[in-house]
Amino acid sequence: MDYSSLADKEKIERTAKAVESRGVSVIVTDSKESVLPRLVNLIPEGATVMTGASLTLQQIGFEELLKSGNHHWHNLKGDIIAEKDPARQSQLRKQATLADYFLGSVHAIAETGEILVGSATGSQLAPYAFSCNHVIWVAGAQKIVPSVEAGFRRIREYILPHEDQRMKKAFGSNSGSFIGKILLFEREAPYLHRSLTLILIREVAGD
Repeated sequence: MDYSSLADKEKIERTAKAVESRGVSVIVTDSKESVLPRLVNLIPEGATVMTGASLTLQQIGFEELLKSGNHHWHNLKGDIIAEKDPARQSQLRKQATLADYFLGSVHAIAETGEILVGSATGSQLAPYAFSCNHVIWVAGAQKIVPSVEAGFRRIREYILPHEDQRMKKAFGSNSGSFIGKILLFEREAPYLHRSLTLILIREVAGD
C-alpha cells in the first residue's frame, strides 16, 4: 500500500464526516499555507500552549511562530527547553500535559473515523486522550487509510522507518526511534466537555 499518496476529494469528505461523528470537529483546508492563520484565530490570548513533536507543525510554520515569541500565548515547550535541571525539566513536561491548548499531528486517520497516533514515550498521548481540554491536530490528507488495521500498518511500516532515520540523522547512528505506545482514538465522550479539532489539509503534510 502507498502510504504517501494523497486522498481524493470524495475520500477526504467522507472521512471528515466520519471523524466528526466521533466527537471531533473537522476543518478542511486547501493548503499548508492556510493553516497558520486558522490556528492563530483558534487559540485565545493568554492561553498556555504545548506541542507534541510534529513535522507537520514545523512545515506550516507554527513551531517557528512559537519560538519567535511573536504571539500572545504562554509557550510551555519554551519553558521546558530553558530548564537545565533534568528532574525539574521532567516535572515541567508532565505539567504541560495540562496545557490549555495541546497541538500536534496524527499518524493515521481511518475512513471510518478512528484516529491513530504512535509515540516512543507517550508524552503527547495523555493530553490527546484526556488531560487537555483543547486539542488541535493538523494532518495532511495522505494520512487517510481505509481502516484501523491499515492505520496500525501505516505506523509500523511507514512512520517508524521515517522517524528512525530522522533520529539517526539528528543524533547519530546509535540513536533511533521505536514504538512505545499507540493511541487508538475511537470517539470522545461528550460529558468530558473537551474541544477536539482536526485540521485536514488537501496536501501532503508531514509523513
